Amino acid sequence: MLAYPATMDASKTKPAIKRTVLIAVAVVIALVVVGLGAGYIWLTGGLGGNGAGPAIVNLGSSSNFAILAKTGISTTGTTSITGDVGISPAAASYMTGFGETMDASGTFSTSALVTGHLYASDYTPPTPDKMTTAVHDMETAYTDAAGRSNPDHTELGDGDITSMTLAPGLYKWGTGVLISAAGVTLSGGANDVWIFQIAQNLDVADGAVVTLSGGARASHVFWQVGGQATIGTTADMKGTILSQTAIVLNTGATLDGRAFAQSAVSLDASTVRKQKVMWNANNRAMVSHWAGLNNRILDRLVFIWRSWCDNNSHHSLGSNGSH
Repeated sequence: MLAYPATMDASKTKPAIKRTVLIAVAVVIALVVVGLGAGYIWLTGGLGGNGAGPAIVNLGSSSNFAILAKTGISTTGTTSITGDVGISPAAASYMTGFGETMDASGTFSTSALVTGHLYASDYTPPTPDKMTTAVHDMETAYTDAAGRSNPDHTELGDGDITSMTLAPGLYKWGTGVLISAAGVTLSGGANDVWIFQIAQNLDVADGAVVTLSGGARASHVFWQVGGQATIGTTADMKGTILSQTAIVLNTGATLDGRAFAQSAVSLDASTVRKQKVMWNANNRAMVSHWAGLNNRILDRLVFIWRSWCDNNSHHSLGSNGSH
Protein backbone atom coordinates (compact mmCIF):
# COMPACT_ATOMS: atom_id res chain seq x y z
CA MET A 1 0.00 0.00 0.00
CA LEU A 2 1.22 3.49 -0.89
CA ALA A 3 2.35 5.37 2.22
CA TYR A 4 2.38 9.15 2.38
CA PRO A 5 4.94 11.09 4.43
CA ALA A 6 3.66 12.51 7.65
CA THR A 7 3.58 16.00 6.11
CA MET A 8 1.53 14.93 3.08
CA ASP A 9 -2.23 14.43 3.13
CA ALA A 10 -3.36 12.05 0.36
CA SER A 11 -6.85 13.53 0.28
CA LYS A 12 -5.36 16.97 -0.44
CA THR A 13 -2.70 15.77 -2.87
CA LYS A 14 -5.10 14.17 -5.36
CA PRO A 15 -7.24 17.29 -5.88
CA ALA A 16 -4.07 19.35 -6.22
CA ILE A 17 -2.89 17.10 -9.02
CA LYS A 18 -6.29 17.32 -10.71
CA ARG A 19 -6.18 21.09 -10.40
CA THR A 20 -2.78 21.27 -12.09
CA VAL A 21 -3.85 18.99 -14.93
CA LEU A 22 -7.09 20.86 -15.58
CA ILE A 23 -5.38 24.24 -15.58
CA ALA A 24 -2.88 22.89 -18.11
CA VAL A 25 -5.78 21.76 -20.31
CA ALA A 26 -7.32 25.24 -20.02
CA VAL A 27 -4.07 26.80 -21.22
CA VAL A 28 -3.98 24.49 -24.24
CA ILE A 29 -7.58 25.31 -25.17
CA ALA A 30 -6.90 29.02 -24.87
CA LEU A 31 -3.80 28.79 -27.05
CA VAL A 32 -5.82 26.95 -29.71
CA VAL A 33 -8.33 29.82 -29.73
CA VAL A 34 -5.55 32.35 -30.34
CA GLY A 35 -3.93 30.10 -32.94
CA LEU A 36 -7.14 29.75 -34.94
CA GLY A 37 -7.68 33.48 -34.96
CA ALA A 38 -4.13 34.34 -35.98
CA GLY A 39 -4.17 31.57 -38.58
CA TYR A 40 -7.31 32.99 -40.15
CA ILE A 41 -5.69 36.40 -40.42
CA TRP A 42 -2.55 34.89 -41.96
CA LEU A 43 -4.46 32.86 -44.57
CA THR A 44 -6.80 35.62 -45.67
CA GLY A 45 -4.32 38.49 -45.55
CA GLY A 46 -6.18 40.43 -42.92
CA LEU A 47 -9.77 41.62 -42.89
CA GLY A 48 -9.36 44.95 -44.63
CA GLY A 49 -10.12 46.82 -41.44
CA ASN A 50 -10.29 50.58 -41.18
CA GLY A 51 -8.73 51.34 -44.57
CA ALA A 52 -10.48 53.26 -47.34
CA GLY A 53 -12.16 51.46 -50.21
CA PRO A 54 -14.17 48.24 -50.30
CA ALA A 55 -13.67 45.22 -48.09
CA ILE A 56 -10.73 43.08 -49.09
CA VAL A 57 -11.37 40.06 -51.34
CA ASN A 58 -10.98 36.84 -49.36
CA LEU A 59 -8.81 34.48 -51.42
CA GLY A 60 -9.20 31.56 -49.01
CA SER A 61 -6.70 28.75 -49.56
CA SER A 62 -5.82 30.10 -53.03
CA SER A 63 -3.82 32.81 -51.25
CA ASN A 64 -1.09 30.19 -50.78
CA PHE A 65 -0.31 30.36 -54.51
CA ALA A 66 1.50 32.83 -56.74
CA ILE A 67 0.09 31.22 -59.89
CA LEU A 68 -3.07 29.15 -60.12
CA ALA A 69 -4.76 27.94 -63.31
CA LYS A 70 -7.24 25.33 -64.50
CA THR A 71 -6.07 24.30 -67.98
CA GLY A 72 -2.37 25.08 -68.33
CA ILE A 73 0.73 26.94 -67.10
CA SER A 74 3.63 27.44 -69.50
CA THR A 75 6.93 29.28 -69.33
CA THR A 76 9.84 29.98 -71.62
CA GLY A 77 13.11 31.69 -70.87
CA THR A 78 14.46 32.44 -67.42
CA THR A 79 11.28 32.93 -65.45
CA SER A 80 11.37 33.56 -61.69
CA ILE A 81 8.42 32.76 -59.45
CA THR A 82 8.30 33.35 -55.70
CA GLY A 83 5.44 31.35 -54.24
CA ASP A 84 3.65 28.11 -55.05
CA VAL A 85 2.33 27.15 -58.49
CA GLY A 86 -0.77 25.00 -58.94
CA ILE A 87 -2.96 23.53 -61.66
CA SER A 88 -6.33 21.74 -61.50
CA PRO A 89 -8.28 20.00 -62.93
CA ALA A 90 -5.60 19.68 -65.63
CA ALA A 91 -2.76 17.28 -64.87
CA ALA A 92 0.91 18.01 -64.26
CA SER A 93 1.70 17.40 -67.94
CA TYR A 94 -0.04 20.74 -68.65
CA MET A 95 2.67 22.59 -66.71
CA THR A 96 5.44 23.07 -69.26
CA GLY A 97 8.89 24.65 -69.24
CA PHE A 98 9.54 24.22 -65.53
CA GLY A 99 11.72 21.07 -65.59
CA GLU A 100 10.02 19.76 -62.46
CA THR A 101 11.60 17.31 -60.03
CA MET A 102 9.08 15.19 -58.15
CA ASP A 103 9.43 15.03 -54.38
CA ALA A 104 9.75 11.56 -52.85
CA SER A 105 6.32 12.04 -51.25
CA GLY A 106 4.72 12.48 -54.64
CA THR A 107 2.63 15.34 -53.26
CA PHE A 108 4.56 18.17 -54.93
CA SER A 109 7.41 18.90 -57.31
CA THR A 110 10.12 21.55 -57.40
CA SER A 111 11.76 23.64 -60.12
CA ALA A 112 14.84 25.82 -60.39
CA LEU A 113 12.49 28.56 -61.62
CA VAL A 114 10.23 28.46 -58.56
CA THR A 115 10.95 29.45 -54.97
CA GLY A 116 8.19 27.27 -53.63
CA HIS A 117 6.41 24.09 -54.70
CA LEU A 118 4.44 23.01 -57.75
CA TYR A 119 1.15 21.13 -57.34
CA ALA A 120 -1.13 19.34 -59.80
CA SER A 121 -4.42 17.48 -59.66
CA ASP A 122 -2.80 14.10 -60.41
CA TYR A 123 -0.17 14.21 -57.66
CA THR A 124 -0.35 11.91 -54.64
CA PRO A 125 -3.17 12.59 -52.12
CA PRO A 126 -3.92 14.84 -50.36
CA THR A 127 -2.78 17.13 -53.21
CA PRO A 128 -5.84 16.50 -55.47
CA ASP A 129 -8.19 17.67 -52.71
CA LYS A 130 -5.88 20.58 -51.89
CA MET A 131 -6.01 21.73 -55.51
CA THR A 132 -9.77 21.29 -55.84
CA THR A 133 -10.25 23.50 -52.80
CA ALA A 134 -7.75 26.11 -53.99
CA VAL A 135 -9.40 26.41 -57.43
CA HIS A 136 -12.83 26.60 -55.82
CA ASP A 137 -11.61 29.41 -53.57
CA MET A 138 -10.09 31.18 -56.60
CA GLU A 139 -13.43 31.04 -58.41
CA THR A 140 -15.26 32.20 -55.29
CA ALA A 141 -12.89 35.17 -55.02
CA TYR A 142 -13.55 36.04 -58.68
CA THR A 143 -17.32 35.91 -58.10
CA ASP A 144 -16.95 38.04 -54.97
CA ALA A 145 -14.90 40.71 -56.76
CA ALA A 146 -17.20 40.73 -59.80
CA GLY A 147 -20.31 40.96 -57.65
CA ARG A 148 -19.38 44.01 -55.60
CA SER A 149 -22.03 46.70 -55.99
CA ASN A 150 -22.21 50.49 -55.75
CA PRO A 151 -18.93 51.33 -57.53
CA ASP A 152 -17.21 54.59 -56.69
CA HIS A 153 -16.33 55.13 -60.37
CA THR A 154 -17.83 53.74 -63.57
CA GLU A 155 -16.35 53.82 -67.09
CA LEU A 156 -13.49 56.03 -65.87
CA GLY A 157 -11.49 57.39 -68.82
CA ASP A 158 -13.63 55.28 -71.17
CA GLY A 159 -11.37 52.41 -70.16
CA ASP A 160 -8.02 54.20 -70.54
CA ILE A 161 -6.59 54.95 -67.09
CA THR A 162 -3.11 55.87 -68.30
CA SER A 163 -1.36 58.64 -66.28
CA MET A 164 -4.12 58.73 -63.69
CA THR A 165 -3.69 58.66 -59.91
CA LEU A 166 -6.40 56.48 -58.42
CA ALA A 167 -7.63 56.61 -54.84
CA PRO A 168 -8.83 53.47 -53.03
CA GLY A 169 -12.26 52.33 -54.18
CA LEU A 170 -14.38 50.13 -56.42
CA TYR A 171 -13.96 50.83 -60.15
CA LYS A 172 -16.21 49.35 -62.83
CA TRP A 173 -16.06 49.15 -66.63
CA GLY A 174 -18.38 47.49 -69.13
CA THR A 175 -15.46 47.50 -71.58
CA GLY A 176 -11.79 46.61 -71.46
CA VAL A 177 -9.12 48.62 -69.63
CA LEU A 178 -5.86 49.94 -71.05
CA ILE A 179 -2.76 51.10 -69.19
CA SER A 180 -0.37 52.62 -71.73
CA ALA A 181 3.38 53.12 -71.34
CA ALA A 182 2.98 56.16 -69.06
CA GLY A 183 1.51 53.81 -66.42
CA VAL A 184 -0.91 54.49 -63.57
CA THR A 185 -0.53 55.31 -59.85
CA LEU A 186 -2.54 53.85 -56.99
CA SER A 187 -2.25 56.19 -54.03
CA GLY A 188 -3.38 55.24 -50.54
CA GLY A 189 -2.47 53.74 -47.20
CA ALA A 190 -1.41 50.26 -46.15
CA ASN A 191 -4.94 49.15 -45.25
CA ASP A 192 -6.67 50.67 -48.28
CA VAL A 193 -8.25 48.46 -50.96
CA TRP A 194 -8.71 48.76 -54.72
CA ILE A 195 -11.02 46.50 -56.77
CA PHE A 196 -11.17 46.91 -60.55
CA GLN A 197 -14.16 45.26 -62.24
CA ILE A 198 -13.32 44.87 -65.94
CA ALA A 199 -15.90 43.24 -68.22
CA GLN A 200 -13.51 42.58 -71.10
CA ASN A 201 -9.70 42.53 -71.49
CA LEU A 202 -7.00 44.16 -69.40
CA ASP A 203 -4.02 45.36 -71.44
CA VAL A 204 -0.88 46.71 -69.77
CA ALA A 205 1.40 48.15 -72.45
CA ASP A 206 5.09 47.39 -72.90
CA GLY A 207 7.12 49.20 -70.27
CA ALA A 208 4.10 50.42 -68.31
CA VAL A 209 4.41 50.62 -64.54
CA VAL A 210 1.63 50.37 -61.97
CA THR A 211 3.03 52.50 -59.14
CA LEU A 212 1.95 52.15 -55.52
CA SER A 213 2.33 55.28 -53.41
CA GLY A 214 1.55 56.39 -49.87
CA GLY A 215 2.07 52.92 -48.42
CA ALA A 216 -0.40 51.14 -50.73
CA ARG A 217 0.18 47.37 -50.90
CA ALA A 218 -0.08 44.99 -53.84
CA SER A 219 -1.86 42.46 -51.62
CA HIS A 220 -4.81 44.89 -51.38
CA VAL A 221 -5.21 45.43 -55.15
CA PHE A 222 -7.56 43.17 -57.16
CA TRP A 223 -8.07 43.13 -60.92
CA GLN A 224 -11.21 41.16 -61.82
CA VAL A 225 -10.99 40.60 -65.56
CA GLY A 226 -13.81 39.10 -67.62
CA GLY A 227 -11.52 38.55 -70.61
CA GLN A 228 -7.76 38.08 -70.97
CA ALA A 229 -5.14 39.96 -68.97
CA THR A 230 -1.99 40.77 -70.97
CA ILE A 231 1.05 42.26 -69.23
CA GLY A 232 3.38 43.74 -71.84
CA THR A 233 7.12 43.35 -72.31
CA THR A 234 9.05 44.69 -69.28
CA ALA A 235 5.82 46.04 -67.76
CA ASP A 236 5.62 46.21 -63.96
CA MET A 237 2.20 45.13 -62.65
CA LYS A 238 0.87 45.14 -59.07
CA GLY A 239 -1.96 43.20 -57.46
CA THR A 240 -3.92 39.98 -57.74
CA ILE A 241 -5.24 39.30 -61.24
CA LEU A 242 -8.44 37.25 -61.22
CA SER A 243 -9.08 36.38 -64.87
CA GLN A 244 -12.06 34.45 -66.15
CA THR A 245 -9.95 33.35 -69.13
CA ALA A 246 -6.16 33.65 -69.57
CA ILE A 247 -3.25 35.65 -68.22
CA VAL A 248 -0.22 36.38 -70.40
CA LEU A 249 3.02 37.85 -69.08
CA ASN A 250 5.25 38.84 -71.97
CA THR A 251 9.05 38.94 -72.04
CA GLY A 252 10.53 40.52 -68.93
CA ALA A 253 7.16 41.42 -67.39
CA THR A 254 6.94 41.58 -63.59
CA LEU A 255 3.91 40.93 -61.40
CA ASP A 256 4.04 41.71 -57.70
CA GLY A 257 0.95 39.81 -56.66
CA ARG A 258 -0.81 36.72 -57.97
CA ALA A 259 -1.90 35.39 -61.37
CA PHE A 260 -5.15 33.40 -61.06
CA ALA A 261 -6.67 32.25 -64.36
CA GLN A 262 -9.73 30.12 -64.98
CA SER A 263 -8.01 28.87 -68.14
CA ALA A 264 -4.24 29.25 -68.64
CA VAL A 265 -1.24 31.32 -67.55
CA SER A 266 1.74 31.82 -69.85
CA LEU A 267 5.07 33.44 -69.00
CA ASP A 268 8.13 34.44 -71.03
CA ALA A 269 11.18 35.16 -68.88
CA SER A 270 8.75 36.81 -66.47
CA THR A 271 8.84 37.45 -62.73
CA VAL A 272 5.96 36.75 -60.36
CA ARG A 273 6.34 37.51 -56.67
CA LYS A 274 3.53 36.54 -54.32
CA GLN A 275 3.12 39.27 -51.74
CA LYS A 276 3.46 38.18 -48.14
CA VAL A 277 0.87 39.17 -45.58
CA MET A 278 2.17 42.25 -43.80
CA TRP A 279 1.80 42.59 -40.03
CA ASN A 280 -0.08 45.86 -40.06
CA ALA A 281 -2.11 47.71 -37.47
CA ASN A 282 -5.27 45.94 -38.57
CA ASN A 283 -3.71 42.52 -38.02
CA ARG A 284 -2.39 43.55 -34.61
CA ALA A 285 -5.83 44.80 -33.58
CA MET A 286 -7.45 41.51 -34.61
CA VAL A 287 -4.86 39.39 -32.80
CA SER A 288 -5.23 41.64 -29.77
CA HIS A 289 -8.96 40.90 -29.87
CA TRP A 290 -8.30 37.16 -30.01
CA ALA A 291 -5.72 37.42 -27.22
CA GLY A 292 -8.21 39.29 -25.03
CA LEU A 293 -10.83 36.65 -25.75
CA ASN A 294 -8.26 34.00 -24.91
CA ASN A 295 -7.49 35.58 -21.55
CA ARG A 296 -11.17 35.82 -20.65
CA ILE A 297 -11.76 32.19 -21.59
CA LEU A 298 -8.68 31.10 -19.67
CA ASP A 299 -9.65 33.05 -16.57
CA ARG A 300 -13.19 31.65 -16.62
CA LEU A 301 -12.03 28.06 -17.14
CA VAL A 302 -9.48 28.31 -14.35
CA PHE A 303 -12.09 29.77 -12.00
CA ILE A 304 -14.63 27.03 -12.78
CA TRP A 305 -12.13 24.22 -12.48
CA ARG A 306 -10.55 25.55 -9.30
CA SER A 307 -14.01 25.72 -7.77
CA TRP A 308 -14.71 22.18 -8.86
CA CYS A 309 -11.40 20.94 -7.48
CA ASP A 310 -11.95 22.74 -4.18
CA ASN A 311 -15.37 21.16 -3.85
CA ASN A 312 -13.89 17.79 -4.72
CA SER A 313 -11.25 18.34 -2.05
CA HIS A 314 -13.91 19.13 0.59
CA HIS A 315 -15.90 16.04 -0.32
CA SER A 316 -12.74 13.93 -0.01
CA LEU A 317 -12.02 15.35 3.43
CA GLY A 318 -15.56 14.72 4.50
CA SER A 319 -15.54 11.13 3.34
CA ASN A 320 -12.18 10.40 5.02
CA GLY A 321 -12.87 12.09 8.28
CA SER A 322 -10.88 14.79 10.03
CA HIS A 323 -7.08 14.79 9.76
